[in-house]
Amino acid sequence: QVQVVESGGGLVQPGGSLRLSCAASGSVFRIYLVGWYRQAPGKPRELVAAVPRGGRTIYAHSVKGRFTISRDNAKNIMYLQMNNLQPEDTAVYYCNSEDLSKAGMEYWGKGALVTVSS
Repeated sequence: QVQVVESGGGLVQPGGSLRLSCAASGSVFRIYLVGWYRQAPGKPRELVAAVPRGGRTIYAHSVKGRFTISRDNAKNIMYLQMNNLQPEDTAVYYCNSEDLSKAGMEYWGKGALVTVSS
């Protein structure tokens, strides 16, 4: 059984910072943490940042220069450092991972709510 859990969300004022974490549990040896997505109310889920296997880091245009994705491979944890947060960054942030032993199998966490408001 694989679980992916996000943490670190919360309420922050415009211009503030937060760091999200994503940790996998269960059969972590076959899990690759790919990236972060977000979904704002009434909008579709969108890619925020990702590090595809064998590929280059990808950032959404709206977060470039403000957000940084990183990973601790030893602990199988992925982070999203978010700086200079703006109200339009308000969303539920989801961690996406893929199963290395099952082509096409993905796992999603339940999400972490980030609210940017004064």
